[in-house]
Amino acid sequence: MRYFTAGESHGPRLTAIIEGIPAGLPLTAEDINVELKRRQGGYGRGGRMKIESDQVEITSGVRHGKTIGSPITLNVTNRDFKNWNQIMAAEDVPDKIKLQRRLTKPRPGHADLVGGMKYAFDDLRNVLERSSARETTMRVAVGAVAKKLLHELEIEIGNHIVNFGGVNVSENLPEDLSVETINQTARENDLSIVDQEKADEIRAYIDQIKKAGDTIGGIVEVRIENVPAGLGSYVQFDRKLDGKIAAAVVSINAFKGAEFGLGFEAGKMRGSQVMDEIFWTKETGYTRKSDRLGGFEGGMTNGEQIIVRGVMKPIPTLYKPLMSVDTMTHEAYKASVERSDPTALPAAGVVMENVVATVLAQEICEKFNSDNFAELLSAMTAYRDRLKSY
Repeated sequence: MRYFTAGESHGPRLTAIIEGIPAGLPLTAEDINVELKRRQGGYGRGGRMKIESDQVEITSGVRHGKTIGSPITLNVTNRDFKNWNQIMAAEDVPDKIKLQRRLTKPRPGHADLVGGMKYAFDDLRNVLERSSARETTMRVAVGAVAKKLLHELEIEIGNHIVNFGGVNVSENLPEDLSVETINQTARENDLSIVDQEKADEIRAYIDQIKKAGDTIGGIVEVRIENVPAGLGSYVQFDRKLDGKIAAAVVSINAFKGAEFGLGFEAGKMRGSQVMDEIFWTKETGYTRKSDRLGGFEGGMTNGEQIIVRGVMKPIPTLYKPLMSVDTMTHEAYKASVERSDPTALPAAGVVMENVVATVLAQEICEKFNSDNFAELLSAMTAYRDRLKSY
């Protein structure tokens, strides 16, 4: 399973093409639209979310509610394009139009300057349009297809926020927090947090940040349950599944790190406090009473809950702009301001959840390579049965 995304932030549409989904997987536009709507929610979101109401159009690879094995094409129209149709036109336009909304003042923390240097652009909008987090719309759309596949395999996934700009909102949560609990709580509120007693404090904090013209980041946690042991491999570094997931997480706009289980805290502890002891009974097979390694050993899933966290930096676009330099004159200026929100953390959690789901679905499709979903399901069921008898 592989995919590509295309499209600019203010262009006519965003597109994704997915190849390798087996035929016979139940899939509708609504399965994808549910996830797109989640991405557009969250406390602290602003202007762009009021303009766009994302709806996917499936133009290939699905017929009568089921995948047919051919590439799946997903399109999402940018409703705001009507205000940008000349500025973002594919055909050549007069110079006076080219100068409209031209960007020569790169924003610190964005791809603007380095992208302009790399591709020799005199208008940094060429960078902004593709590097924008608007691209994550299609990462979520692809993830929705992946999540559908996982769900049909009885693998469930959820995300919640554990830290808002330095404020810990997970300190009272149990270590064995279930995906069901996450989806019944965090998914039903605009902060994506499990501990509802923290809600008023966090909303007030976000309001304070917005009033100050500043932004905050935070930490997202994704958990996945009922994943069989043995996905990924120890035999080559690039086949380790936790490595693939970590790479995918830090590929998300504004994400700067990833960790599993105890993560970086493990570096401060003794081995006896970190390793998950192994137990066996005839009824349960191999189990562990802890999950400090986040469901991975040797780059492979070990059958426990996958726990992965990603850290998102604050949104770099500030309404109190930082200093920058005009690329045409080299004079000092305050950076250009595009639309911005005080935080997009709840939405980023949805993106991370779908991105991680995509990597897991890719791994499953590789291990249980099948042309038909029924064959894939049968292969995974047989594999699970074999593990029980080991």
